[in-house]
Amino acid sequence: MSRSSRPLARPLARLLAVTLALSCGPVPPPASAASEPPLSALTLTGPERTLFSATRDACDGADVPDAPARAFRDASGQIALYGLHYRNRALRGPDFDHLKIDCRVVLDSGEKSDPALYDDRSWITATWTEDGNTVAALLHHEYQANEHEGRCRSKVYRECWYNTVTAAFSRDGGRSFTRTPPPTVVAGAPFRQEEGQGRHRGFFNPSNIVSEGRHRYFLASTTGWDRPGSDQAAGVCLFRTDRPNDPTSWRAWTGTGFTAAFPDPYRKTVKLADTCRPIAPFPAPVGAVVRHRDTGAWIAVFMAAKGGAFAESGFYWSTSNDLLTWDVPRLLLAGATLYDDPCQAKGRLIAYPSLLDPGAKGRNFDDVGESALLTFVTLRIEGCAITSDRDLVRRPVSIKVWP
Repeated sequence: MSRSSRPLARPLARLLAVTLALSCGPVPPPASAASEPPLSALTLTGPERTLFSATRDACDGADVPDAPARAFRDASGQIALYGLHYRNRALRGPDFDHLKIDCRVVLDSGEKSDPALYDDRSWITATWTEDGNTVAALLHHEYQANEHEGRCRSKVYRECWYNTVTAAFSRDGGRSFTRTPPPTVVAGAPFRQEEGQGRHRGFFNPSNIVSEGRHRYFLASTTGWDRPGSDQAAGVCLFRTDRPNDPTSWRAWTGTGFTAAFPDPYRKTVKLADTCRPIAPFPAPVGAVVRHRDTGAWIAVFMAAKGGAFAESGFYWSTSNDLLTWDVPRLLLAGATLYDDPCQAKGRLIAYPSLLDPGAKGRNFDDVGESALLTFVTLRIEGCAITSDRDLVRRPVSIKVWP
């Protein structure tokens, strides 16, 4: 099988979690969290229903759920949903009950050996559209140096992984995406990929984009770095812009304002790099953020392994009034995740949670009402190996406010 269609043996998200744990350790609940959370409960109210099965529905071996689900309504009212692999395709349909894969590749990955091109392997991980025609996208881009001769002294995946959030756009309602020329770095390390880097570096796994007034926001993770003139802590950072169609306009929260920029180190020498302040209590990437329509509270869902502030492995949720201060996480769904040892899992793992309300008022599904769909990926285990036998599933969720 080709590299783009072979089974995915590497537990990618598990490597992310290990890297973050080594960088920053368990993340405690925020000391400044509100004494009473904005919402009282998120409760699962029904069984799983499969939206997409890799073994049943794939166009080819590249159609494997491998990211949180992102959706928008195009200009015709159809839903476009992304969340597969680095040969990016969409699920389309009139509603969430009738989504089917469109076999057209909307954005392929060049698997190019030059890291300055930012075209090795890219996943569409966030989209935003105002009109359903022009769509801005954020890409989780992995330069996997171990796959390119002479680019990494090690052959261990994690020791060679250079990650960047880059940009793409569509002018046809998400039926095709083009990378910005030249490549636009939205968030990345202020130094170039190195043959001896020895660990995972950069920014990765952006959340969906959400709207608040004239601004748009997303969260992205970083493993951090310690360089002369720049000491970036590991964690999850919040980005903001008032021009989502201009990918150079995104700025990250520093603790005092949204001023941190992360320019392309291949096109600009970075002497004194900006840094962002991580947002607690997230131990690893945030799967999705949505706004509760009745209360205005933000809800974030994410996965975590047992340990520290997390009594069980599974999906957790937290709420906030301002996207900066979040309350103590609460368990939504227990289960072994990609952050756990697959050898100890009972047949499957769960990963990549997202929240989508079919009745969302916004075109980009960044709001929820009294109920929503928890969408996530289930991954079958063979022995200790994570296979490409994966399903994108959904479960209904009830969202309660304080009486």
